[in-house]
Amino acid sequence: MTNKNLLTFFKRCSFSGEEKELFQDAYATKVEANQEHRMLKAYVVFPKYLSFSHLLELEEKIKSAYQLHTAEIIPNFINEQFLPERWQDIMSCAKRRNSGVNGFLNDSVATVENDAITISLQYGGLDILEALDVQNTLNQILMEWFQKPYQLHFTGVTQVDASTLPEIPEPVFEEAPPPQAAFAAVPKQEPTKREWRRAAPVVTEMPKIPFELTDTPVYGERLGRNFYAINMVSQVNGNVSVMGNIFKCDSRTTWDQKNVRFSVYITDYTSSIILKFMVSLDQAEELSGRLKPGRAISASGQIVYDKYEEDYVINTKCIFEAKYIVRRDQSEEKRVELHLHTNMSAMDAVNSIEDFVRRAAYWGHKAIAITDHGNLQNYPNAQAISQECGVKMIYGVEGYLVDDMVPGFNPQETYRQKTTPRYHIIILVRNKTGLKNLYELVSYSNIRHFYRRPLMYRSEIERLREGLIIGSACEAGELFRSVVRGDTEEKQLEIASFYDYLEIQPLGNNAYMMRNGTTPNEEGLQNFNKQIIHLGDVLNKMVVATCDVHFLDPRDEVFRRILMAGNGFEDADLQPPLYYRTTEEMMAEFDYLPFEQAHQIVVENTNKIADMIEEITPIPSGMHAPEMEGSEEELRTISWETAHQIYGDPLPPLVEDRLERELNSIIGNGYAVMYMIAQKLVQRSNEAGYSVGSRGSVGSSFVASMVGISEVNPLAPHYICPQCKHSEFFNDGSVGSGFDLPDKKCPVCGTPMRADGHDIPFETFLGFKGDKVPDIDLNFSGEYQATAHKYVEELFGEGYVFKAGTIGTLADKTAYGYVKKYLESKEMKLNKAEEQRLVDGCVGVKRTTGQHPAGMVVIPKKYSVYDFCPIQHPADDQDSDILTTHFDFHSLHDTILKLDILGHDVPTLLKHLEDLTPLKFADIPMNDPHVYSLLTSPEALGVTPQEIDCETGTLALPEMGTKFVRQMMVEARPKNFSELLQISGLSHGTDVWIGNAQDLIREGKCEIKDVIGTRDNIMVYLIHQGLEPSMAFKIMEIVRKGKAKKQLTEEMISEMKSHHLPDWYLDSCLKIKYMFPKAHAAAYVMGAMRLGYYKIHYPVEFYCATFTVRPEGFNAVDVVKGIDHVRSVIRNLENLGKAKTAKDEETINTYQIVVEAMARGVQFLPVDLFRSKATAFTIENGAIRMPFSVLSGIGENAALNIVKARDEGDILSQEEFRVRAGVSNTVIELLNQEGVFGEIPVSSQMCLFDL
Repeated sequence: MTNKNLLTFFKRCSFSGEEKELFQDAYATKVEANQEHRMLKAYVVFPKYLSFSHLLELEEKIKSAYQLHTAEIIPNFINEQFLPERWQDIMSCAKRRNSGVNGFLNDSVATVENDAITISLQYGGLDILEALDVQNTLNQILMEWFQKPYQLHFTGVTQVDASTLPEIPEPVFEEAPPPQAAFAAVPKQEPTKREWRRAAPVVTEMPKIPFELTDTPVYGERLGRNFYAINMVSQVNGNVSVMGNIFKCDSRTTWDQKNVRFSVYITDYTSSIILKFMVSLDQAEELSGRLKPGRAISASGQIVYDKYEEDYVINTKCIFEAKYIVRRDQSEEKRVELHLHTNMSAMDAVNSIEDFVRRAAYWGHKAIAITDHGNLQNYPNAQAISQECGVKMIYGVEGYLVDDMVPGFNPQETYRQKTTPRYHIIILVRNKTGLKNLYELVSYSNIRHFYRRPLMYRSEIERLREGLIIGSACEAGELFRSVVRGDTEEKQLEIASFYDYLEIQPLGNNAYMMRNGTTPNEEGLQNFNKQIIHLGDVLNKMVVATCDVHFLDPRDEVFRRILMAGNGFEDADLQPPLYYRTTEEMMAEFDYLPFEQAHQIVVENTNKIADMIEEITPIPSGMHAPEMEGSEEELRTISWETAHQIYGDPLPPLVEDRLERELNSIIGNGYAVMYMIAQKLVQRSNEAGYSVGSRGSVGSSFVASMVGISEVNPLAPHYICPQCKHSEFFNDGSVGSGFDLPDKKCPVCGTPMRADGHDIPFETFLGFKGDKVPDIDLNFSGEYQATAHKYVEELFGEGYVFKAGTIGTLADKTAYGYVKKYLESKEMKLNKAEEQRLVDGCVGVKRTTGQHPAGMVVIPKKYSVYDFCPIQHPADDQDSDILTTHFDFHSLHDTILKLDILGHDVPTLLKHLEDLTPLKFADIPMNDPHVYSLLTSPEALGVTPQEIDCETGTLALPEMGTKFVRQMMVEARPKNFSELLQISGLSHGTDVWIGNAQDLIREGKCEIKDVIGTRDNIMVYLIHQGLEPSMAFKIMEIVRKGKAKKQLTEEMISEMKSHHLPDWYLDSCLKIKYMFPKAHAAAYVMGAMRLGYYKIHYPVEFYCATFTVRPEGFNAVDVVKGIDHVRSVIRNLENLGKAKTAKDEETINTYQIVVEAMARGVQFLPVDLFRSKATAFTIENGAIRMPFSVLSGIGENAALNIVKARDEGDILSQEEFRVRAGVSNTVIELLNQEGVFGEIPVSSQMCLFDL
């Protein structure tokens, strides 16, 4: 809205003469109104200060004049600042916004010095004020009123006895929205005025909740034992006690790093609620381990309205452990479930296989089957959890049967004929042969016969039937359909004879048949089941009772209901009871049968089938690497030859020992072929002119460096003479990196020596014993990646190389969309915690499949792919020529060779810069002082920080150009390569910089070179300090995984202290959650340093290559208007604040680089019809010509078509060119707007008139 004079805007108000004078220059900048709830909030600028009482009077006038429920004025005193005498007004406003302030700030005194306000408390309660986030409330008010941030400090009396703590008052109910009902609520009814409490359904009877109290405390002391169901707490004033299962736990550290605020989400399955409390940092660590999802707790506290959550929460005073009461199977003889779906049955079942197997173990069921719809993608998880729980896993699938053996079957017509019958069929794996046959069947169904579903042909099932057990499935099965149709018994027997066992299910599963008129009552459903039992008796085939499980407990149906409703099922709310049943529950489902008969189908026969099945391991144990003849000898030969070329013959003892130790480990464990595959891939890429960067810890291997896999030399920092091979090594830790060594001439022959080595232990790659499966990840140019993939197929042959498959599941945001859509359709409104529970229940359900962008797997030639897994097309795309593993590639990591051939920008940038300049990147020195100066200043670029709005010169440099890393460098002031390695490691780690290394540097306890920056630094540093290497390795492994607090033993801590480590070192280790490998950091930093050299010495070429490779966010329409316009675009986007999109952020980052280039004098030429390339920026007379693809609205394909049409000959008219290029009128209009066509006429007809 435009600014409105306050008196004019609120013209209904009757202002006195004094008030008119007071408000005459005030104006409203923004007004938020809720007509339905009669609420208004106005943001008003006042030239002079007004007391809070004056503001309240103004609010009352507006409320009265406009008959509002609430009115709130947010003032902005543009010409004023905070003064101590205004503290009372700030306090009064804070009390209104945060009711917990009452009492604690009474009689407090505020003083101000510069930008800091010190608040002296008189009655204590600082911990309560922090728990209520009062500091944030005060900061917000001060910013709104005075448009200036202040630092707040609390002094005086900060603590009080618990007995004297004031009661937190009730929330201001008339300003709070209505509390949210439980999931089973009726459609929402909006409250009126103060009737908000009646908006929730009134629960008159305490629901039964499946929990029991214990006396094991977690936090605080028990306040009471009078517990409420969570769906009743909205009707309670004051203190409440609840019990429930935790399903989410968030925590965040307070601004002073002394306390931690917890938000614990719990449910008792009547509804859910958030528990909030704050504890000290020391207490928080223990609590985090005890407040994990899945734990049952009881809690007591005060129910309050939380404005941050916009919901009711419990300010929690105590938490105790509780016991969740789970259904139990108390039968002496237990059943076995043979038909069960997990969350890999796409958008149809909701629980994980882990949920089911743990329940089976708890019930004492000796076995359980997994039979997902058309896929086996949960087999790897099933294998792991069944071994963990000691429950026999029966591997199977519910397939989609097509009878291709009927006369006249035409496979070409099958997919188009909706009348072609398709039936469900259960296939169980009996032994190893059956497993391989099932993998082949599932592969055929996905590759050859996919039409909406992966179809299985009867002929192929017959051919591959060995080792499989075939069941007749559910009501969608061939046999049950025949019985329902009323086929002759002869026909039914013919159908049943195909199956090894027959299946029936509880009546509730098929209740829809009574609704649609298939049968009038339950007796009809019973008769269907009895007929199948009769057929089994006639054919002497076992009949089994199964649940067709789709969720674990009856209450879990809600998740399936939400998913099905979201996918258009009109009967989604009529969920059949497809839950996992105990033996007693299953026996009760068949009480219409004689007991002996029911017991036989429920218990005896299901156990017999389980006993027929052997123990199966779907993923073979051990590593099955492909064979490459002579790979071991070739690896040795290349390694030794390269080492001798660099270090001479004989080798220095350190080099020889390292090389021999690594080769023995690599070859002895059968990993030579993995190294040689990588070597050949890198060599082929280099021959094509593209460098390859290493990732992960592969650079920790000296052999990898010698065979060219990694550019990182992991030896201790050293000099080496390229002429006489004289070397000098620094093994004492005094030098962080060989690149930090000063230039030096060889003392033997006077030749300038090379410096290298980063002191990285081999153990960080293959483990302390050298037997860990190597993970060789390589960064290829994105332009060369596809070629590299094809080369792998050339090396190993068709049928032995597959893309690594992925499985796409519902993520949080998508699941949230499903939940919100369902609730809106039912006009239901839930509280935040209950919504989150529903979202969590839908997360992880399979949606689709895909392919890893870089991963490829290689099958040894002595095996078939079906020895390891099925195969399929990604995303069920039958037009794709790509075949992927059926299992997610992570499942096969330690079984078959996986190559990560990633596409990366740095090799591409280096290739373009080598093409544009006379300089080869390998010749760039790694100790150029001008490049290092960019880390803290842009002066080497010839610009000031003010000109480019950046304190460093690292914009566009990978790993160093982000705002976060730039700020790190400004604070840490790195000055050499080893310190830059620290920055790279810290920027990729978790809890290593913020709250850790950053504080140590700020407090002056150490410098950037001393902090723990990478995982390898821990081992190397501890060894240099005198610790035994194996212990140093163990400590490094524990710390890098974030397990120091739990797994560092007293012996380890004592050993560390005995070697006189700094006091801060152990504390820093205890905070770390994840650490980056040094070799990975070294590879990244080497690439960035090389690009930094080009940036300083070849600016036009650098920016040309940068925007060619990374054009995201670049719009020629903006850039052609000059530096001021580009700056204004950045400002406008920055002003969007939190409303910025990812695309906006992209544009900001790109335009910062554009501004830097322009400030350095680089000129950008407009898009030209005859000179511009399709997608590549080019250099013309020292300026950069922009391509067609950076005109907003012209995509890559359109740009390529434009250039192709241009190069085909003369352009007679714009219309003729549009047809020739095959682009839309919109594209032609865009080109016209930018003057690209110049004098070319719109149409050829105009040319005739010109004649």
